[in-house]
Amino acid sequence: MTTSAVEFESVGDQLYLIYRPRDDTAWVHHKFQRGEELIIKGTFHLTGDNLVADDVGPVDDENTSEIDPEGLEDLNELPMVFMVATADGEYFRFDPNVLPIGVPVLLSKLAKPTWRWFCAERKVSILSIVASLKPNRIVIGGAESDAIPLAEYEQLIEQFPTPHELKRYVQARVARIVRQHTDASVDAEAKLHAYVNKRVKMKGKDLIKPFRQADIAKYQFLLQQLEHMLEAEEGYSEAAWQREILQIVCLLNPKYIAAFTGVPVWDADSSTWRRLDILLVDASGNVDVIEIKQPFDKCIVTSSRYRDNHVPLRDLSGTVMQIEKYLRHLNRWGPSGEVALRKHFGDKLPPGFQIKITNPCGIVIMGRDEGLSPAQIRDFEVTRRHYKHIADIVTYDDLLRRLKSILNQLRTEGQHASQSHNTRTGNNSFRDCPADRAG
Repeated sequence: MTTSAVEFESVGDQLYLIYRPRDDTAWVHHKFQRGEELIIKGTFHLTGDNLVADDVGPVDDENTSEIDPEGLEDLNELPMVFMVATADGEYFRFDPNVLPIGVPVLLSKLAKPTWRWFCAERKVSILSIVASLKPNRIVIGGAESDAIPLAEYEQLIEQFPTPHELKRYVQARVARIVRQHTDASVDAEAKLHAYVNKRVKMKGKDLIKPFRQADIAKYQFLLQQLEHMLEAEEGYSEAAWQREILQIVCLLNPKYIAAFTGVPVWDADSSTWRRLDILLVDASGNVDVIEIKQPFDKCIVTSSRYRDNHVPLRDLSGTVMQIEKYLRHLNRWGPSGEVALRKHFGDKLPPGFQIKITNPCGIVIMGRDEGLSPAQIRDFEVTRRHYKHIADIVTYDDLLRRLKSILNQLRTEGQHASQSHNTRTGNNSFRDCPADRAG
């Protein structure tokens, strides 16, 4: 088995670098006598002051009492032993003259470093590259808050760019220009990405894990509350019903940061003011309109057929028409409406937050689809898609299904968190507006 030219060994409160020169050590001593440094792999800067033992025997230094040069013998030649770091609590602190990178370097005493922890191929100092990012210090392993975990540092070393990867990168940079003006057929960028993807093994963190149980409790509560409301529908006034359902809708769809009721809207057709029941505001300032109706049993499609179709009931078509008019009023109001609404909301929105009327869309919450026949469900879906350019029609059974699906997904992720970090998409329960927004 080939012995590495550079190894590390900790003894007591010291960390030693063990160096085996290719030839004898005379040339190293000549360097030291001339006052020159020995630079190993472009990283470690060593002088005679660091030397504690070599093939001549141990230097007279109290720190070398436990170093046994005979135990380090390799190929009939003894190595040179340099002290490079001393103990500092649970770490070894490197001599700043040995690693002159401008920031302190601490290495956990539990670490088992090799030369590859410090140097890449072609004598590139890895720590000097880390230092170029301007941290206050570099801590490898241990429990310090700014420490790089040992496993992640080893992963960094494993994925550090190789000369081949650097060559691919240069080719890709050149190819961006050359391929625009020549018939070069090699896609260097694709080759670079393919090579990097093979090497990089970084996995995304499970960001949801700390909140998963709280989310499960939240959605479980919302589900139970909605089920209770549907069972006791007659005990709610319209205002109380809208207030609670609106909270459920906003929690299901966190794109909306605020909801306002009784919002004045200018009707340019009649030159009068209208009062919009509920206006939603998203994180970008865009506004949408939502209508929330108590479910009742029959308010979606007819039970009988008209020309072999279950057509939408008056409550549904009337609500959609009402929303369509509100959307028209908002669009015609335009920039002056944005200013008027922002002034109306006042300190209910953050300072500097701007309202945008940019092709708003509608949401209708009403009715039940439980108990509908397959034919009714099919015709209702036709109706829903027919009105899609105006409003997203959501039944209360849709809300129940979405809450249950989110809960099932959260619980599934919890069971497989150690194997998978899939991102839950259940929060985006409602579609975006049918047209692209500007701004």
